[in-house]
Amino acid sequence: MPRLAKSAPKSASKSASGSTETGTAPTAPAAHLRPEGLAFLRNLARHNDREWFTPRKVVFEAELKEPMLATIRKVTEAMTGFAPSFVRPAEKCLFRIYRDTRFSANKLPYKTHVAAWWSHQGLEKTSGAGYYFHIGAKEVVVAAGAYMPEKDQLAAIRHWLLEHHLELRKLLQRPSVRRTFTEFEGNALTRPPKGFPCEHPALDLIQCRQWGLSATLPAEAALEADFAATLIRYFRLAAPVVAALNTPIAASLAPRKKVLFGLDNRRVV
Repeated sequence: MPRLAKSAPKSASKSASGSTETGTAPTAPAAHLRPEGLAFLRNLARHNDREWFTPRKVVFEAELKEPMLATIRKVTEAMTGFAPSFVRPAEKCLFRIYRDTRFSANKLPYKTHVAAWWSHQGLEKTSGAGYYFHIGAKEVVVAAGAYMPEKDQLAAIRHWLLEHHLELRKLLQRPSVRRTFTEFEGNALTRPPKGFPCEHPALDLIQCRQWGLSATLPAEAALEADFAATLIRYFRLAAPVVAALNTPIAASLAPRKKVLFGLDNRRVV
């Protein structure tokens, strides 16, 4: 592993977070990575094992985890203005670096990127439409939309598209969106879902299993001082698409009125 930084004199040696042995208060992590963070990801791709990672966990936390949390907090603060229903603690947005290998043939223990996901309040344990980014050694991916909606959510979006496909198309085709993002490929079915008309004008959208927008940036974008501002700009632009996709999901989760003897529970006068 390459040396991360020159050693400072013992009287004032600095930690990765900026604190010193003389008792100086630690510097708050910046909302972007340092080159050492990308170097760690490159090395992790080559040495994806516990023997390499464990003694370097402190480097991971200083160079990747803490800057990611700082970035997430800055983005979340801005979300109060355009996506307030997605505001949640940074620790709840950050994905773990550890892979779940229980049901995977790939037994490598660590992801080779760091990632964050903002879910809508009330959908934290499911999927829905939300905001995502990850930083890898070679690229930064920014995305927004419904990536893996659960079965009921998938059905809700498809039924909503029967009447609102033009609304979604208009949002996806805004010039500013088209200049900035590409649409998800959709992971489309080869046939119409059961129960949906074959000749409907929204069939191309209805056959999809995911909807949203994504953009790929150079990995070096994560090193820029305005990295959080860049993410905010992308998310703000994608917010109407996320809101539209969550509309049918929220409606499907709304409590239904109880029905008694064929009548709803409104008071009869």
